[in-house]
Amino acid sequence: MKRIFLTITHLGAIALGFALGIYMLPILTEPQGPSLVEVEKLASTSLYNAEFKRDLAGSDLLHWGEGRVSVSKDAVSLMGELAPGPDYKLYLAPEFVETEDQFLQVKRYSVQVGEIKTFDNFVVNIPNSINPEEYTTVVIWCETFGEFITAAQYR
Repeated sequence: MKRIFLTITHLGAIALGFALGIYMLPILTEPQGPSLVEVEKLASTSLYNAEFKRDLAGSDLLHWGEGRVSVSKDAVSLMGELAPGPDYKLYLAPEFVETEDQFLQVKRYSVQVGEIKTFDNFVVNIPNSINPEEYTTVVIWCETFGEFITAAQYR
């Protein structure tokens, strides 16, 4: 009986360590984010501005964003922060969504703009092949785990 208990507790500790490692790795390897001056400069030339809010229906303690999002012809920037996590992608979606299920319904009509590597402020360049005027909403999505992080409607 003691061996079974020890096996279960050790497996639990390994699982917990693995989960914490997945969560902590992006934080530990996060590159230097853009300066406040750089983000403010992009925001001043943006076409649209919106807000990431923590109180979206699909956001929770580990999946959220808050701050000012700016969308220009060439870039999407955030002056704010995101809950840290792995494999964040920035999408432009054709309609506002605030949950995982809602995003999955429009994901095929959305376009992946790029990766997000920083959690305090970010700048993601928009490829020339993407026209932000064709979309209305910025969505942050964790591709690996299929998790909705946050969204903001900019037009």
